[in-house]
Amino acid sequence: MQSIRVVAAIIRRDGKLLITRRPDNVHLAGLWEFPGGKVEADESLEKDLVREIAEEVGVEITVLGEYFQVRHDYPSRSVHLHFFDCVITAGEPQPVHVADVRWVLPEELDNFSFPEADRELIARLQERSA
Repeated sequence: MQSIRVVAAIIRRDGKLLITRRPDNVHLAGLWEFPGGKVEADESLEKDLVREIAEEVGVEITVLGEYFQVRHDYPSRSVHLHFFDCVITAGEPQPVHVADVRWVLPEELDNFSFPEADRELIARLQERSA
């Protein structure tokens, strides 16, 4: 089974979290997620995340530190997700290489369809905001 390392940003603003919708032409198309992407072999997790966020939503970020990590097996691949707390240092999120961008309250995350691998993170984010 193919194993993939993935980085994703937890970006907060005014009590809300930034989420993005996956494009129609990718694995898990149409689902919502925290912005990020696959780690390139020659990049650190943090450097990769900065690049991915610039490519996907057109903003510059500072990575503050790792918040949570999880492994999840899908039928066709295994993913090791690294979620990092981040702050936007320049720009306003736009759907550059994603289908949509939204700011949502933690309790609103249940209204969106996320990949199964994000379930534990969402539960932690909702606990923390309660």
